[in-house]
Amino acid sequence: MWPRGDAVAVETPIPPRRPSAAKVRLLEVADRLFYAEGIHTVGIDRIISEAGVTKATFYKQYGSKDRLILEYIRGRDRQVRDSLTETAATSPSAEATLRTLVDAIVADLSRRDFRGCPFLNAAAEFADENHPVRRAIGEHRDWFTEFLESHLQRMGHPTPGAAADELYLLRDGAMGGGYAGDPIAAHTALHRAADRVLAEAKTKSGA
Repeated sequence: MWPRGDAVAVETPIPPRRPSAAKVRLLEVADRLFYAEGIHTVGIDRIISEAGVTKATFYKQYGSKDRLILEYIRGRDRQVRDSLTETAATSPSAEATLRTLVDAIVADLSRRDFRGCPFLNAAAEFADENHPVRRAIGEHRDWFTEFLESHLQRMGHPTPGAAADELYLLRDGAMGGGYAGDPIAAHTALHRAADRVLAEAKTKSGA
């Protein structure tokens, strides 16, 4: 019990402020254009025009194109993390999670608006590896690699770290080859190679 007469201040948590409609619209337009046409190709004036806002509004919400680009990368990162986290939570096994991931990559390759991996595309436009965009991409790739490794470890793979690197490289190759070349050949090769990596875990565990 608190001593009589003492008043206890209870802080009410302040919910995070929702971004303004203009800020959301600017990012949606930038996301579409950056992915479809390239980050450096698309100018701020075009984004402002298609978002239907003023230049003053843009600078109030983002301050610069660099900040908008960084938010684009972070938004794509959140999409991947949320999707994979949900897949892992609803899949019956670690293997099922990874196979669902492979199937999702194959589905991406088949989309009419597919333009390759947004992270690899963005990295190619920023030569300085210390640029905030490159660092954000690196953080995304580290998280993705750890996700793969943890699931391969749960499957009993003898070398989950190396296998995670291999699966990630397979994913990168399929995304690039599927866009620049034949998507059917890319997803066929991806399935075949991923099956081999996952089978190594089954052989080790005796499954």
